[in-house]
Amino acid sequence: MNQTQKITTNISSPPPASLDQILQPVSSDIEILESQISRDIKTDIPLLNNAAEHILSSGGKRLRPSLVLLGAELFGGVNEHVMQAAQVVEYIHTATLLHDDVVDGAETRRSKQAVCRIWGNEASVLSGDYLFAMSFHRMTKMRNSEVLKLMSETTTKMALGELLQLTRSFETTDEEEYLEIIINKTACLFAAAIKTGALLADAPENSANQLYDYGMALGICFQIVDDALDYTDEKKTGKPVGGDLQERKITLPLSHLLEKANQGDRKRLEEILSGKEIEKSQINEVISMMKSYGSIPYTLAYSKKYALKAQSCLANFPDSALRNALSQIADFIVSRQD
Repeated sequence: MNQTQKITTNISSPPPASLDQILQPVSSDIEILESQISRDIKTDIPLLNNAAEHILSSGGKRLRPSLVLLGAELFGGVNEHVMQAAQVVEYIHTATLLHDDVVDGAETRRSKQAVCRIWGNEASVLSGDYLFAMSFHRMTKMRNSEVLKLMSETTTKMALGELLQLTRSFETTDEEEYLEIIINKTACLFAAAIKTGALLADAPENSANQLYDYGMALGICFQIVDDALDYTDEKKTGKPVGGDLQERKITLPLSHLLEKANQGDRKRLEEILSGKEIEKSQINEVISMMKSYGSIPYTLAYSKKYALKAQSCLANFPDSALRNALSQIADFIVSRQD
């Protein structure tokens, strides 16, 4: 059996019950990370404490910082700088969520009321700014120019991705542009996270780059699945079904529908997208169209290609519990459709 066949078998087999089980090799490090995050969000400013605690303790999977830890454990192991980097990655991710919710006018985040809805847009933006500033302050203390450069490039890409998404029009949509957006806004942080862990644990350059490629493919897969779930499962996204449509985000399910719809359905879609507000009944109408044209199965099949690609990036690493955990993360991500 060749490597590709092995990878395909992994994807089709039942995944572990939970992400906690998959991350068992770094579970003790994750516990330390949680305690450090709890300590960090205690400042002299009650408003900042409340806003940061609300989102940081709202049930996020800590997947990105866990990638930092796994990347380090593959080589020299987790040290103080690796733990700091894991915190940095989580704070950067959280800062983007605080900013995004303001831009999107979001009502909820992780099944809870968004920070901007409780304390206002100003508090949400400034709390995000604080987390960004704290993240780069932490990175300068590491005195690692390669990591600082990588994370600086990554945060620039993330901002670019959000701007690209903001300006994307349904009239000129295509899959290449969609991929460019999610590579920048989401996948690059996955890639930077695991490469940072590897770099701080003295990984060879080639190995660190292979892990970067793994993280990039994993992040693409994650975002594609997330975009499919937005039209199918409120519990798994923590946001109302069809939220992306209301925000007029042209994600892959909608892009596929726009491409495949017949003339009449395409005209109706354009009417909905051009309207001042998109109502619940119109969301249901679009979801019905997606079912007719197979847009969600198409999107999920697309995500599996990147799960396989992520797993293939691990081929040169020796067989171990850590490599198996990284492979199972890809399985877990695509299993969220079940």
